[in-house]
Amino acid sequence: MTELNTELKKSIILANAGLETVDEVPFIVEVGPVHLATTKYFNDPEAELAWNRKFHDERQNYNDYAWPNIKPNTGINIIAEAFGCECRVNNEADPWVKNRISEENAGIVYDLEIPNVETNPAFRRVWDRIEWLQTHSELPLRAANVPSPLVSASLIWDYTGFIEALLVYPEEVHTLMEKVTRATISYIKEQFRRIKNLYSVGHELWGLPKELGVRISDDTAALLSPQLYREFGVKYHAMIAEEFGGIVVHSCGDPRNAAAGMLEIPRLKGLDFTIPQVEDWTALRDVIAGKTALFLRHCYWDHLDGNVDMAEYTKAILDVFGRKGLFIQTSMPTTEEATALCGKLHKILSK
Repeated sequence: MTELNTELKKSIILANAGLETVDEVPFIVEVGPVHLATTKYFNDPEAELAWNRKFHDERQNYNDYAWPNIKPNTGINIIAEAFGCECRVNNEADPWVKNRISEENAGIVYDLEIPNVETNPAFRRVWDRIEWLQTHSELPLRAANVPSPLVSASLIWDYTGFIEALLVYPEEVHTLMEKVTRATISYIKEQFRRIKNLYSVGHELWGLPKELGVRISDDTAALLSPQLYREFGVKYHAMIAEEFGGIVVHSCGDPRNAAAGMLEIPRLKGLDFTIPQVEDWTALRDVIAGKTALFLRHCYWDHLDGNVDMAEYTKAILDVFGRKGLFIQTSMPTTEEATALCGKLHKILSK
């Protein structure tokens, strides 16, 4: 196998995302548990930088399609917080969000002001973190996590009532979505302006180039019917894709209902799914395989039974979805296990 240097990795990622033929399906193998914006890291940039350095030190013994970088781990709540939602840092996950809107006060959407991207305290916290990390390290930075407009709106609106609101209060939801989308575009623009050495247009380990536009996290997609996703998802994703020349859309859960609608997003550059959460791989394949880049994740913590051969599982993905435009993201608990898996994946994913 050809030794993978950084420039070769970049060229293969770009070619594969463009659905060109490559000699090996690109893959990444992370080490250790999922890294979130918990109390330990949220207000401590030194701890954040130390985590990133340790993470890449543990990956030195094997060669996948990532290279050293820093993840500015600021959570998925930023847009909701900027619109005035109270956020509470915790030890378990990204900050919890207290909604501002429910059916009892739906009309306040018309009075919401779009937050100033330079002066709003929630945004300022991200800019301060980016600046600190850039000052204290020469490593490139990933973009901070960008929630989709649907995700942010569902945090601002009472989450349990948000899906119902799409049907009962469509005018109010569209008003909210319009404002949230404009704020999201400003947030992305300001990130790209401030990050001097950009590793990726997304917050995951993949080094996604600017040719792909931006990656967003859209974990509400799996909850929507095809009709609702087209009305409340495609429209606003299209606004973001138009601004940045492309979009990669991630969704946890089972996105089969929304998948066809996702393909209708203008300038779509890729779809990103947590594949163990998809029940019918064949049905999903028949809709999307070969039509856009496909980032499929199965980290060890995604397998709830904990008794899965990660190499064989990856081979099963390859057998179902094919090679065209396929990317594999996985992980192992320890460096030794990750190194061994990396060697197996090179054999499985090479031509």
